[in-house]
Amino acid sequence: MTPEQAALLILLVAMLFLFSLDRLRIEVVAIGGLLAGYVLGLYPADGIFAGFASPVVITVVEILLVVQVLARTKLFDSLAERFVASGLSHFRVIAGVSALSGFISIFMNNIGAFAITLPLALRLSAVIGIPRRQLVMPVSFAALLGGLVSLIGTPANLLVSDALEKATGRGFRFFDFTYVGLPVAILGILLITLIAQRLFSESDESATAPPPPARRIVVERSIPEHSPLVGATLAQCPERFGIQPHALIRDRAFVFGPLEQSVIQPGDVLLAQGADSIFANLATCQALVPEAHPHGLQPDFASIEAVVMPESTVVGSRIASLEVFRNRGVTVSALSMRSPRIEGRFADLQLSIGDILVLEGPQAAIAEALEECECLPLASAAPSPTSSASWRPFAIFACGVVASAFGLRPDIALAFVVLALALLGYLNIRHAMADLNWPIIIMLAAMIPIGQAVVTTGTAEIIAAWLSLAFPIGHPLWGIALVLFLAMALTPFVNNATVAIVLAPIALEFARVGQHAPQAYLIAVAAGASQDFLTPFGHHNNTLSMSIGSYRFGDFLRAGWPLTLAGYIVTLILIALFWL
Repeated sequence: MTPEQAALLILLVAMLFLFSLDRLRIEVVAIGGLLAGYVLGLYPADGIFAGFASPVVITVVEILLVVQVLARTKLFDSLAERFVASGLSHFRVIAGVSALSGFISIFMNNIGAFAITLPLALRLSAVIGIPRRQLVMPVSFAALLGGLVSLIGTPANLLVSDALEKATGRGFRFFDFTYVGLPVAILGILLITLIAQRLFSESDESATAPPPPARRIVVERSIPEHSPLVGATLAQCPERFGIQPHALIRDRAFVFGPLEQSVIQPGDVLLAQGADSIFANLATCQALVPEAHPHGLQPDFASIEAVVMPESTVVGSRIASLEVFRNRGVTVSALSMRSPRIEGRFADLQLSIGDILVLEGPQAAIAEALEECECLPLASAAPSPTSSASWRPFAIFACGVVASAFGLRPDIALAFVVLALALLGYLNIRHAMADLNWPIIIMLAAMIPIGQAVVTTGTAEIIAAWLSLAFPIGHPLWGIALVLFLAMALTPFVNNATVAIVLAPIALEFARVGQHAPQAYLIAVAAGASQDFLTPFGHHNNTLSMSIGSYRFGDFLRAGWPLTLAGYIVTLILIALFWL
């Protein structure tokens, strides 16, 4: 092994480790790795930013622009009324909404499909009475499964197609992934619907099973004079009142000292965490009093929950700095957060992807603020009649899909779609570009030169040679089984685009060593990278669903391992049938 190859392997391992920690922003890790690769001499200076001109990155940008238009048309809102009026069983409703999420994901990115379908799922949960935990996870997983079906369903598919084109001169066609992806998606949606109904059943309150966890929120509340908390110590709060105190403020100063000696007095302010239902009960009995909102008596006053999306501009911001809400008279009254660290006062809390804000203020002002900061409201209003032109963006997008299916390059076909939407007034490109999920785009572009270095430095050959000593990769099915296993083992900890970039060169080397067609190996990489069901942090959809559905970490393992095992077996069989 040359020093160059050793340096690249160390760099890849270090980046995968940092990605999995989720402590640093993904674009920071990617750019740091990109520059480190240049310093190590893995690619020339003119190749550092070549990834930003890649057709893969351009296609992802175009898909995200189109998704913004389709999400605003509200064409799917009327489906809620049809589901309600249909009288279908809960199983059929969950499977139907999940199938809709998977279908949308065939033609756009996973997060966009989940965001479009989620309000429909939450409204059905409230109207029909289906437990939210039975709906959110299937809809999220279905969006991941739908991405298996088409070339543009997920960046991993685009990346392996780009790798195939560079290796053979021709990439995958639009629906080449369908032979494997569609059966796996159908089976996966039915399976996760069954699993969700069994794991998160309405009988969870029985003596044999623990109750489903209520959403834990962080609030800052005042202690009135006759509150039952007066005279209690902070150490007594968990047992007597069911809340976990984090700070006690008196006369605008923190009360320090042992919890057993910190006695609550009238007029104090308590920063605490607990179930939302407990704080509602404490507010009802005047034990904890929120600050009165100036618009609280107005007829349009509302309290709305919203989730911080990956593309939200408030990611990393502290509550005190959220001018997008404050300038409109909207306050953040509570926060359900992923981070276990709570320091300072409520205004000092820092937002991350998947956190849920409880917003209070005029309803129109909340809606305007959420649209500006790209947060997703979790309360879906009753569907309003769609405008007569709402079908036109879908028709334009469908034309682009058809053109791509008949051989036009996806980046060119989608460029025509973006142009048509802009000319017809459906898309303001200047504003839409500002709202893109730039961290994902930057990460993708920065990783492409590193992935190409795996080929140019001969590192892929070294890794393939090592693996061939332990596995008989000369037989195509063994090599494909190994590649699929590696992809599915990595993707719960690293985003699927990175998995595809790292494994595509290794898969091509397996095919070269065995003198097999590379298509089957690359299909295995793409399919494995997108079947991410075991952890809440491997994909943003899982992170969002964990917050919205109030799942535990273990819920993903319990629901995900049967889906992962079935997906692995069926994917391997289908690749053997259609690609060998």
